[in-house]
Amino acid sequence: MASKSRTQSSRAHPRKALAPKVLLLALVGVLAWGVWRVLGPEGSAASKPGSGIANEAPRVPVEPVPTPAAALTPTSAQPMQAPVVPTVVPVPPAAPPVPAPAIPLSPLLAISNAAPALLGLTSAPVVLSTQLLRAAVALPELSMTNSGAAWVPRGATNYLEAQIALAGLGISSGSIDGVGGAQTAAALKAFQSQQGLEQTGWLDRNTRKALMLKRAPGAPYRVSAEDLLRLAPLPETWVGKSQVPGLEHETLLERLAERFQAHPGLLRRLNPAVDWAQPTEGLELTLPAIVPIPARRAGLIRINLAGRFLRVFDTGGELIAHFPCSIARRVEKRPVGDLQVLVTVPNPDYTWDPEVFPESPEALTVGRKLRIPPGPNNPVGVAWIGLNRAGYGIHGTPKPEEVGRTESHGCFRLANWNAELLRRMAWPGLTVRVEGEVPRTTATALTVPAAAATNAVKASLPLGVPATAAAVPAVTNVVSPPPL
Repeated sequence: MASKSRTQSSRAHPRKALAPKVLLLALVGVLAWGVWRVLGPEGSAASKPGSGIANEAPRVPVEPVPTPAAALTPTSAQPMQAPVVPTVVPVPPAAPPVPAPAIPLSPLLAISNAAPALLGLTSAPVVLSTQLLRAAVALPELSMTNSGAAWVPRGATNYLEAQIALAGLGISSGSIDGVGGAQTAAALKAFQSQQGLEQTGWLDRNTRKALMLKRAPGAPYRVSAEDLLRLAPLPETWVGKSQVPGLEHETLLERLAERFQAHPGLLRRLNPAVDWAQPTEGLELTLPAIVPIPARRAGLIRINLAGRFLRVFDTGGELIAHFPCSIARRVEKRPVGDLQVLVTVPNPDYTWDPEVFPESPEALTVGRKLRIPPGPNNPVGVAWIGLNRAGYGIHGTPKPEEVGRTESHGCFRLANWNAELLRRMAWPGLTVRVEGEVPRTTATALTVPAAAATNAVKASLPLGVPATAAAVPAVTNVVSPPPL
């Protein structure tokens, strides 16, 4: 019997030694599956139900590529117009380029028609702010050339391409910077929702394939005399601002960054040899290829306070636009519920009231209201959408890089380019649904009856305008002090 027990023991021992190896192999298999799930073969997506590319064209129309080269120079009648991309004469396709060496922990920002392999932070979700990432990640020198070949539509391969492609669909990630942050993740979720994809906020395989680049992401631009003539120093005081004819951009870098929806740092990296302090007429630049977006009539505006974004839907409930949005610093200043649009105002004036800005030292000495002229550096930017709550509205801002924070006195701030697009989509009577939080002090209904709308418009008139002039057309270019 003792001999039999030793034999059984000797047989059981190898099984016990094998168990850890089996467990280790299982863990390796799980890790390999996870890597394949994100970076696996492109063809595998087609075999999974519901994981393919949406076959129809994007739901937000993109205008065709104009061909005139002269269209690259803006005119004074269209200060916010983005440049068009010239047509490139097709040539036989060149041999595939040699892949660039991998750069660890950097988003892929070298852009060509060949889709390179994904590196670093290309598709992983990022929870840090864009500002932190920009300081922490050493970005490579950028290139947005097309290698001299005709552009072949393909999916976006990195965050810079994704942000440019999303902007062409009316889905803004804020100032384009090529870095994946919270606003980019929210924009990707909006696109994924629009296309019926899983809302991960990642630039994953299915999203890259659905987010098509129909033209090169970069475009040449030549600085015109008008670009330089429209620049003007910005007075530092409210009194000084009230005494100039308009509040234009101060620098060429600021002007082009706003027109091309880009962060100034991105323009510097795209054009490293340019002296932005002393630009000259005829200067050749490379800028993001942003195309004009046709405005579609909105059916509903929804503002998500928790997510700090605004979305626009058409009358059929289809998502047609998404913008990062700043909200009030104080919770009790954030209205929750249904509001209505009362008036839309392009290039508004602004009436500065010292009582609205008690934190300003100048407010203690001026002692009167001031009329601030229009312009991109106006406190409400280039567009004002007045709501039926006294002093509240949706408007632009001269500081687009700060959009998405809790910084305002109560209004909803957008980047100037997004505010102007929303103004063209909105109309008096349009519902604006504010959701996501409940104020700590009040939860009253915010909708103003139709009979009271005239009084709400009167409240937005500047000083000196008689009450008989309170019709909506009379306030076309005037905005009274909103909470901002």
